Formats: sequence, structure tokens, C-alpha cells
Amino acid sequence: MEFEVVAKCPVTNARVSKMKLAHGVTVLPTFMPVATQAAIKGLTPQQVESLGINLILNNTYHLNLRPGIEVLREAGGAHKFQGWNHNLLTDSGGFQLVSLNKFTQITEEGALFESPFDGKPTMLTPEESISIQHAIGADIIMQLDDVVSSLTTGPRVEEAMWRTIRWLDRCIETHEKSGKVDTQNLFAIVQGGLDPKLRDQCVDEMINRKHRVAGYAIGGLSGGEEKDTFWRVIKQCADKLPFDRPRYSMGVGFAEDLLVCVALGVDMADCVFPTRTARFGVALTFKGPLNLRLSKHQAEMQPIDDTCPCPTCSSGTTRAALHHLVTLETVGAHAVTQHNLVFQARLMGRARDAIMNGTFPEYLKTFFADYFGDKGYPEWCVNALRSVGVDLLDGKDNTAVVTGSGAVWDRSE
Repeated sequence: MEFEVVAKCPVTNARVSKMKLAHGVTVLPTFMPVATQAAIKGLTPQQVESLGINLILNNTYHLNLRPGIEVLREAGGAHKFQGWNHNLLTDSGGFQLVSLNKFTQITEEGALFESPFDGKPTMLTPEESISIQHAIGADIIMQLDDVVSSLTTGPRVEEAMWRTIRWLDRCIETHEKSGKVDTQNLFAIVQGGLDPKLRDQCVDEMINRKHRVAGYAIGGLSGGEEKDTFWRVIKQCADKLPFDRPRYSMGVGFAEDLLVCVALGVDMADCVFPTRTARFGVALTFKGPLNLRLSKHQAEMQPIDDTCPCPTCSSGTTRAALHHLVTLETVGAHAVTQHNLVFQARLMGRARDAIMNGTFPEYLKTFFADYFGDKGYPEWCVNALRSVGVDLLDGKDNTAVVTGSGAVWDRSE
């Protein structure tokens, strides 16, 4: 990996970077769509590529089960298997072991779980997780971490944090012996729950291994915690993580979440939100989400967004047509999925442009004013952006524009 910070916001901690991997250059900050089963649901790789996207996420847990590592090896890796010629990141499988399998048992050796297909007991160790990701051939691979819910408290959180550190060392050893260090880049995952002391300890341990990892992820969030706590953990970690390494916030997908994380110094994020919400007929716009299933759209002859360059909007597909299709035909979900992925790309592209031009604080104020309108800003967003020098309420009546903390989406597809 070649990583270079090319611009820094003079007010916030936002930055623009270039990350060169084996399958090309990705400019950060960016949003990574989730291709769980080696596919963005409803879209071909060629369609995804045509949207300007060049970094997606595959799921290690699912690909190990189906089609299986032997098939992927025979195909020459996940890039060739799915026809994707650009950059690819794989998670380690730890999150799915906890979120999808209630019978998972965590030991020092690894995670013992039952296959959802045949019930066969299977052990996923740090070494095996890295070996699977080697077979997948992703440009960025993640360490196996001991994942606990962000709502978990007590000694289990500290136990998981220290085990994650020990498992990182085992992942590093396996990766360095593989001969794939030059083409596949290992990221460490910061854990520690919502405890500031544990997060600090974990970040310090990860920094001690800086010369052996290519980047860092902030894990263990987006699990139902209060958003005012969420941003504080993100900021605490981003403030301490090395400036010359990419920072990845796992499971973030709402527009307001993405921009806050960028302002706090995050470079990468992923979530199923834009694709999942498209399948429910919800289109993302800079004026807020648009529920196309509502009857008020059945006679609207304008596109989702007149300014959007996505194939759905630029072809003149109307809201009325989409209102009809999303409840009857899968093509409706496909059309909205393309729009939503372009929305996420435009959101982050505009952020990059603003950082480069020195106008990122103004971009934040304009976005939040347009996106939330007279509904009021989420209070946590106001608090988070104030911590990096941007006051959304400057010149406004606080009681008129501040609302509650909002929801957190489950990031598993």
C-alpha cells in the first residue's frame, strides 16, 4: 500500500488521501458498498464500476461457507470470481460469528460455531481467518477480532479487547509468513467497547504494532449505542491513530454519520444501509430520504433528483414509475440501488472537493441545513461537529433546530 495525505481541513480533522493498492488508486474519504456474497445485491460488477465506485467490501464468513475457498482458489481469487477489477476489502468474519450465530463459543484458540447449512461445528482461528482472506485475494484484509455488542458492559469487554490484541499478533505472524504482504494489506481493529480507558489501551497497543500493519479500523460500534457516545469513541480513536495510516470506521452508512466521521478524521466507512434501504423503496437525496412507496409519489413525473447523474435519474425515470415498480418488480429496487450508491459517492466526493478547496465547514453547514430542513438537527451531530470547530447552530435558535440522537442501523446484510 502507498498512502499519502494530500489535503487537510484547516478547521476540522478531515483530510483527503490517496491509497494505492494492487488494483488501483482509491481517493479517500470514501464509502465502501457491501458486496456480502461477492455481489452488490441487484447489480452486476459492470454496473457498479459504471457508477464510479472502485472499492467494495466482501464478507469472509459468507464466502468461506459459499462458494468455499477451494472454488475461489480455482477461480483465481474473488476478483476474478465476481468479475471485479478494482480494489476489494474483506472483513475477518468475527462480526458475523456473533451477529448471525447464537451458538458461537469464543476461546483463546478462536471462535467455535455451527455451520448454518449443516450444523457442523467449525473453528475459526486468527490464522484460518487470514488464510481464508489470502485465498479470497482482497487488497485489504482485516484481523480476526473478539467482537462483543457495543451494549455489553463489565469484564467481558476488557477480555475481548486484550484477546483482540493477542489475535492481532497471530494474524500478523500468519500474514508475514505468507509472502503476500506486498499485495494484501492487513488492518488492525481497535476494540474496547464504550470504555474510554480500554479504547486508549487498545489504540496504544495497536500503535506499537504500526510497522506491521497497513491501517486501522475502529470496531465494536454501530450496535445500538447512543449516538452521542458513538461519536466520542470515534473521535478518541481517530485523534490518537497514526496520521500516516488510513482510518476505517466499521458499519457507518447514514449520510450524517459519514460526514461527522469524516470531520473527526475517518477515511473509510462501510454499511449495507444504502442498498438495503433501496430494497424497501427509499431513495437517498440531499434533501433527506424519499420513501417512494408513499402514495404522494404516484403521480410525480420528476426523477428522484434532477441533479443526480445516476442511470436512474439521468434516464428520466420518474418517481411515479418507481413508486409503481418498487412494490411490484425487482427492477425498482435495482434502479433505486444505483441511485443510492451514487448518492453516497456524491456525498463523499463533495466532501473531498470541499476539503481540497478549504470549504469543508461551509459544506457541512449547507448539507445539514438542506438535509434536515426545519425538522431540526440531531443533537449528537451538533455536539460532534462543535468538538472540531464547526457550530451548526451559529446564528440559529438552539431549541428550534436540535432533535434527539437518532437510530443506528445493523450493518450486516
